[in-house]
Amino acid sequence: MSVWWRKTVDVRTTKDGLVRGRRPAPDIVAFLGIPYAAAPFGANRFREPRPVRAWEGVRECQDFGPVAPQSARLPEAPFWSPGEEDILTLNVWAPASHNGPLPVLVWIHGGAYTFGSSAQPDFDGTALAGAGLVVVTFNYRLGFEGFGHIPPGAEPPYPENRGLLDQIAALQWVRENIAAFGGDPANVTVAGQSSGAASAACLMVMDRARGLFRRVIAHSAVGPCCSPELAAETTRRVAAAAGVPAASTCLRSATPHALVVASDRVVESYRQDPGSGPRHYNPVIYGPIVDGDILPSDPLSAMAAGASETGADLLVSHTRQEYWLMDAVGSSAKVTTDEQLTAFARDFRLPDDLVQGYRDLMPDAPVLDIHLAILGDLLFSEYTNRLAERHAQAGGRAFTSCFARHRKGPEGEVRAWHCADIPFAFGNLTLKSVEFLIGGPPDAADHELSQRMMGAWVGFATTGEPGWAPLNGPTTTPHVWDTADSPAAAHNTAARALWRDVDFSPLGP
Repeated sequence: MSVWWRKTVDVRTTKDGLVRGRRPAPDIVAFLGIPYAAAPFGANRFREPRPVRAWEGVRECQDFGPVAPQSARLPEAPFWSPGEEDILTLNVWAPASHNGPLPVLVWIHGGAYTFGSSAQPDFDGTALAGAGLVVVTFNYRLGFEGFGHIPPGAEPPYPENRGLLDQIAALQWVRENIAAFGGDPANVTVAGQSSGAASAACLMVMDRARGLFRRVIAHSAVGPCCSPELAAETTRRVAAAAGVPAASTCLRSATPHALVVASDRVVESYRQDPGSGPRHYNPVIYGPIVDGDILPSDPLSAMAAGASETGADLLVSHTRQEYWLMDAVGSSAKVTTDEQLTAFARDFRLPDDLVQGYRDLMPDAPVLDIHLAILGDLLFSEYTNRLAERHAQAGGRAFTSCFARHRKGPEGEVRAWHCADIPFAFGNLTLKSVEFLIGGPPDAADHELSQRMMGAWVGFATTGEPGWAPLNGPTTTPHVWDTADSPAAAHNTAARALWRDVDFSPLGP
């Protein structure tokens, strides 16, 4: 049925031209697929993001732009088709009427630096805009296009961390244009989850990003970053899988599709080889490269040295059972015997007493569960908490939280696993595409939890206060997100003590 507000014409002026959006709700306007940088292909391939060419007339911005090259096909989200090039676009949701500049939340999607997009239904900004924010989501280069190392040889040289440079370009667009949508360019919060959260942490220590945001929300940040040596090894393997020499001109001659296919082959080779070290268990082959220039240091090291945006408030969160999701979708190695668990700990150079410590905390758990608990804490929970602690120790304000909501579903327990918290924070619980993550349709308690999480995001983005006290020493208890607001479990505190001597230096070959 057609209603009046769907026919309302909403036009805004950007520095590149006029854009026309649509209304997903009577009091919300949405502008989708606005280009913030030129297509990163052709002469622009592997280069820093280039400016958009201005347009005449009104550009229709009512549909999402193309997603970045990838092989993933996510539920109810668009997928990449070879030949689609205008991928550097962003989306804006805002209240249709407002009394002054509103705080801005800029979302960086996750996906192992390899897949995902701003068009995923769970990232729809309508509910958060209705709560008083201007919400921006965007696409950026992924996989080899965004994070692959290209050996010297091109003039000028191809930069590392092109995906991070795209993120900075999107933030620059926000600074220059968001006022036209009712947003306050002086009150921008960068938020992200998983690799998006780790990207946000990188932005906190990058000179090129200084002054572009005021606060950071990081859910389940994954770490650490890659060393140049590991990035170079990845390029050699991907080039070999693509059938081209690992040289800049040859890699540029390979199509984006060819490099996506080659990257998937390399990932699968790690999955099939138990002797391939850490990447056998977590075959993520791309990520930010600590090149000493664009990314001068891993965020943990930079924060410890006081080289981060200490004036930026930081809100972090992780889920209680992060890595169970990867097991459920079949993307992680099965570690089911004591021998495999010992080899896993050796490959990650974990302290001898750490595995036994988890056995003591989980005395009745099978080996697989112990493995998943350790790997989830290693990759996500501990790294996320350390970001907050390093930031606080350097003089910044940091808030910690943990998503612990779980319930019994039709097929057993619904865990507080990776990604389960994001539909709650965005207020998008009723989507069919998130039922697997949250265990079926939400109940009244779920909706109440979602309102509280949205309120924390809005409060933090507005004033820097999510609703609980900031970190004040190592004994500060994280805020717990649960349908019963239960206190933090003793397991979290005890498990964290086991990681005290574990190093999180950039990953090497």
